[in-house]
Amino acid sequence: MTNKTSDSPLAPPVAAKHPKSDTIHGDARQDDYFWLREKEKPEVTAYLEAENAYTDNIMAHTKAFQNDLYDEMLARIKETDLSVPYLNRGYYYYHRTEEGKQYEIYCRKKGSIESVEEVTLDLNELAEGKEYMSLGPYTVSDDNQLLAYATDETGFREYTLYIKDLRTGELLPDTIEKVGAVVWAADNRTIFYTTEDHTKRQYRLYRHTLGEPNDTLIYEEKDELFYLFARRARSGEYIFLSAGSHTTTEVWYLRADQPEGTWQTLAERIQDREYDADHREDAFYLRINDTGRNFRLVRTPIHNPAQEHWLEIVPHREEVMLEDVDVFSDHYVLYERRNGLPEIRIVGFENEESHTIPFAEPVYEVFSSINLVWETRKLRYNYQSLVTPNSVLEYDLDTRTSALLKQTEVLGGYDGSGYTSERLSTTVRDGVEVPISLVYKNGFQKNGQAPLLLIGYGSYGWSYPVTFSSLRLSLLDRGVAIGIAHVRGGGEMGKAWHDQGRMMHKMRSFTDFIDCAEVLIAQRYTSPQHLIIEGGSAGGLLMGAVTNMRPDLFKAVVSHVPFVDVLNTMLDASLPLTVGEYEEWGNPNIEDDYLYMKQYCPYTNLRAMEYPVMLIKTSLNDSQVMYWEPAKYVAKLRTLKQDGRPLLLVTNMGAGHGGASGRYDHLREIALDYAFMLDQWKIG
Repeated sequence: MTNKTSDSPLAPPVAAKHPKSDTIHGDARQDDYFWLREKEKPEVTAYLEAENAYTDNIMAHTKAFQNDLYDEMLARIKETDLSVPYLNRGYYYYHRTEEGKQYEIYCRKKGSIESVEEVTLDLNELAEGKEYMSLGPYTVSDDNQLLAYATDETGFREYTLYIKDLRTGELLPDTIEKVGAVVWAADNRTIFYTTEDHTKRQYRLYRHTLGEPNDTLIYEEKDELFYLFARRARSGEYIFLSAGSHTTTEVWYLRADQPEGTWQTLAERIQDREYDADHREDAFYLRINDTGRNFRLVRTPIHNPAQEHWLEIVPHREEVMLEDVDVFSDHYVLYERRNGLPEIRIVGFENEESHTIPFAEPVYEVFSSINLVWETRKLRYNYQSLVTPNSVLEYDLDTRTSALLKQTEVLGGYDGSGYTSERLSTTVRDGVEVPISLVYKNGFQKNGQAPLLLIGYGSYGWSYPVTFSSLRLSLLDRGVAIGIAHVRGGGEMGKAWHDQGRMMHKMRSFTDFIDCAEVLIAQRYTSPQHLIIEGGSAGGLLMGAVTNMRPDLFKAVVSHVPFVDVLNTMLDASLPLTVGEYEEWGNPNIEDDYLYMKQYCPYTNLRAMEYPVMLIKTSLNDSQVMYWEPAKYVAKLRTLKQDGRPLLLVTNMGAGHGGASGRYDHLREIALDYAFMLDQWKIG
């Protein structure tokens, strides 16, 4: 592997070829870069570092611009800030940031927000001397005296559990590695937690008693398609354990005040039946998709929760996706999605009267906020849009009015009325209407010459959020329009939207995105010479597939931790996520699945032709999309592309799937992305 030649100081690195041959279903394949998986080898590190150096060299002329962008984005952020406090068992909990510090400081105050502050956890102290710090579970015992929390120090999503005595600030000797979910029982001395196997699948539930050396294994999930998750009901009376695949769920329950009791099955697993559970008084409430893909709500008695006792509360509706349900003492809240937009509907238990919270913007996003109080007439939710900063509101069920508790402050005089957001409805090639969300600064001219950034994802039934980012103002204020293509495979239009873009229908995600790009060009929002596309993880798969299919359609591509080596990864059951993902992509050990996946796998379908300019980003400790996927992709593409356009690979050598964990470090990464894009658009 070389980084430069004597006559070309900017020559890109050339990775060595070590051919590895495989044959499956009679199809022979050769992988020249399989060796890049060997993380501990000096040659691998040398290649990744050479690529980083090459990118630095190519982007050197933008260094001052990157610094300007960083300063510009930082200047919009209130560095010393405070989250909205929430009440939990007599304490107000919140986190805050301090200027110059990378991480949050978690705090609480007893009885009143005017009380003396108690710091429960300072991530800045925990991060001292470390490249990475991420907080996982954070949960306080019922008596408010003990904090159970877990941290990851590498980015590999490997969390270690600690117990902190909040009275003394000391850590208890109880430490547990590789945990996932963490739940306190009501006795303040018992913790239930899940742990991962070698593929990072949460597969075991244990009971731990503080001070005891040996933990009790409660349950082990043998089916590799299923992951475990545990949580406690808002009522506090029950703990739920869920085993879920991408298509099927089974839930068990236990009284929280009987931690050594026997777990009971709520509803046995049936293939393609998904559900989750909540509790109130003598009944469980199940959000379940047994009568239709978009879920309904049923109530069942605790003493006999068998299906014959289910009473339907909210029926299944083809046009409405029931995404979530929150149960409180005297009402329940339905989080629904209609025509691609979220809604919040509140229903009283006493009279079953329902009403929705009104939202005025054409494109917006709504999330449930932290609502831990069981007996309440208030509901907190987060609202934002492409032009409205994140806003925490509190809805009064009696007056039916919302009060703004806090809107994220954008320094520098931001005025949302200076920007326009809209939603287009685009008819794609098979006649289906696909939404596109757009935002741009007022005065934007649809003359076919404007720069446009088109973003996409389209997997796992996840609806791409149309949220606000003060960072994007660095693009919008320079005349860039930003669009989100809500392609099939996501969840914007309900469960069927996901079904139409997964497994043997996955190709629709890619053709939808291409069709969205073409309609934006046809309607003169932009042109191929001004269109840049961006996606991450499964959205990186989207980027790789559409670039192979239509390289002429895009000026440049920005791809974060991209899932581009689909066949090789899905053929390796030892890797994290692989087996569970059979229900999203297919199982390539089955010939039909293999042949279908082979049609779109970006790494497999790289060929000799011209490609757009590309910036590919990954992280060495990524446990979801291994670093070698984008590394192999770039190495192979360098040998095939028939153009002189830059192909850049950046590897964060000390982070995971989400990139840098520190907020200032994260800003530096975004500054590089924006400098790359703006440089391609020739915008300073």
